Amino acid sequence: MSNYDKLTSHYQTLSHFHHAQAMLGWDAAANMPSGGSEARSNAMAELSVHIHRLSTQPQLEDWFGYAEQETLNTEQQASLREMKRQWQQATILPEDLVQAQSIAGSKCEHAWRAQRQENDWSGFEKNWQDVVALSREEANIRGEVLGLTPYDAMLDKFEPGTTSASLNTLFSDVKTWLPELIETVLEKQQSESIIMPSGTFSTATQKALGLEVMKLLKFDFERGRLDQSVHPFCGGVPSDVRITTRYDEQDFVQALMGIVHETGHARYEQGLPKAFAGLPVGEARSMGIHESQSLFFEMQIGRSKPFISHLSRLSADAFNAHQDPVFAEDNLYKIYTQVEKGFIRVDADELTYPAHVILRYEIERDLINGVIEHTDVPALWDEKMKASLGLSTKDNYKNGCMQDIHWTDGAFGYFPSYTLGAMYAAQFKTVMAQKVDINSAIQSGDLSPIFQWLSDNIWSQASLHSTDELVKRATGETLNAAHFRKHLEERYL
Repeated sequence: MSNYDKLTSHYQTLSHFHHAQAMLGWDAAANMPSGGSEARSNAMAELSVHIHRLSTQPQLEDWFGYAEQETLNTEQQASLREMKRQWQQATILPEDLVQAQSIAGSKCEHAWRAQRQENDWSGFEKNWQDVVALSREEANIRGEVLGLTPYDAMLDKFEPGTTSASLNTLFSDVKTWLPELIETVLEKQQSESIIMPSGTFSTATQKALGLEVMKLLKFDFERGRLDQSVHPFCGGVPSDVRITTRYDEQDFVQALMGIVHETGHARYEQGLPKAFAGLPVGEARSMGIHESQSLFFEMQIGRSKPFISHLSRLSADAFNAHQDPVFAEDNLYKIYTQVEKGFIRVDADELTYPAHVILRYEIERDLINGVIEHTDVPALWDEKMKASLGLSTKDNYKNGCMQDIHWTDGAFGYFPSYTLGAMYAAQFKTVMAQKVDINSAIQSGDLSPIFQWLSDNIWSQASLHSTDELVKRATGETLNAAHFRKHLEERYL
């Protein structure tokens, strides 16, 4: 057996443990009783340590050294590169730190679910203090080994090759035109009449409606399912994708579009190449590319006029409300493109969303780099929220700095992926439109031409190329934020 074959066998074994880890995480969020938290945290910590030991076995260094001398084709070279990248990421951290982070993250996240509802910053801060300290320790270790700033070292986990210097430039540009665009659109929409949903929309009916929309988006129900959780997410593995949403029985609008968003994540996972299943090269390229798929589904498809036409018909059928003007196409389109300054990121409209992301990016960058302390976050959040959206979150922690799940388990460096994803999605649509009549495909109800382009250019490519190379192959250029600005101006002005 060649050294390359030894490595592929080893990483496929690792993928089985990652599979189990993903399902334990999904169950903790969707099904687990509150009393199971401590035992589950310990079990997941033990599994994390086992995965870390497998990922850092001493013979791997020799196997990589020998494999690099073997004759490999282009795909095998890419596969070796991605395995080595994961190995290098794993060997950076000591085992005791990995275990401590798993325990602290699980404890903080589980407590957060109740603490957020109670606006309990004091209780949350006690747990989060440990998460931040351990994350800083990780960032410093990674930064020293990789020759990066602490925050850039964390960013590299989610967006390989991206730096805070590039993000500073990108987001500084957005901040020059986004506030004015938001104000212009708000003024334009003042004269529009919108009928908002009223009444009770049962969770069961909302779920049934969501399943119908997932069918329209060609979700593979033999390899995935829909559930309910506090915070919507997509998890699992490509052969068993788990997506969740949250329901509000007074308003079906958010949950429905949340399902469209998570289905985009899921279709990417389901579309990854089976030939590389279980190998790092067969995984999603980056979180920004992952978000580009969910945001392509939600923003480029889901909030388009022809797709809203389908939502109008399906939702009126589901709630037996064909005469209700709420479900009229024009009204639903206004609802789904309504711009409003709000506190909650996951409920934000397409136009104000980047402001939420940039705020979080600036705070977590300075937090991990040691410029600020975790106790500074509430005041900074309030200050930046007032500056970007004119809203105060003073003493309103649950709708401010406690609203997201990401920081509870130390996922610092993740937030930029959301706006990078929106930018990639706009760029993909611009180029796709040169070959595919997108609106006609959506209107017909057969979205296959759209999904075929995504499959050919994004899904099937997995991690065979760097992010820049993937985007350049698909669109002829690397990330160009001008496509995003143009998309927003065309839709909202």
